[in-house]
Order: sequence, then C-alpha cells, then structure tokens
Amino acid sequence: MGAEELRDALRSTDEIELIVTGRTSGRESSRPVWFVEEGQTLYLLPVTGSDSNWFKNIQGSPAIRLAADGTELSTNARPIDDAAKVGDVVEKFRGKYGAEQVRAYYSKLDVAVEVPL
Repeated sequence: MGAEELRDALRSTDEIELIVTGRTSGRESSRPVWFVEEGQTLYLLPVTGSDSNWFKNIQGSPAIRLAADGTELSTNARPIDDAAKVGDVVEKFRGKYGAEQVRAYYSKLDVAVEVPL
C-alpha cells in the first residue's frame, strides 16, 4: 500500500505501529508509537530519546515500516538531533497530545524522527 492509504488510516488513530530492524540482531521488532502528521511528513518522538533502542536501530538502518488500521507503508526515517528542530517536534506533540501527556510519557527530549510520506 502507499502513502495515501496510510494517511487516510492516520485520520482514525492516535498511534501507529513502527517496525524497525535491529542494528545487531537483524530481526524486526515492532511497537506502538505516537505521531504527528504535517503535510507530507510524519514526526515520531522516542519515549526515552536517544537512549531508545528503536531510535538507535533507525540510525543503523533507516528502513522502517509503518502500519495503521490494516495499511502498511515501507519507507525510510531520518533522525533529527538539531535541538531547535527537536523542540519544534516536541511542541507539535504537545499540541496534539497535550503537554501533560508528553511530560508523563517522554523522559528525554533530545531527538526526534522525520518520516517522509
């Protein structure tokens, strides 16, 4: 399926399934993650920032899959470590999910991920 089908599926959910390949094991693993969609870009925020294994896996291999509501998209992710850009992504998450929720769930806000759709 393509990006358009995934974008349609995103309208009915607040979290998506992220599938990454382990940087040392080579095995796929998946987890639910929150996201913010803006235009042709999806932003992801690792819960434990640069300490998150899935973020480290993306640094090793940017190929990912995203799944939502029966649709799936294979694409590449781009890590963001520029403090100003990360701050912009954090603000987008606060706007969508609420500042209290972001504070409750995200313990380290030093990186983000950009996914072109």
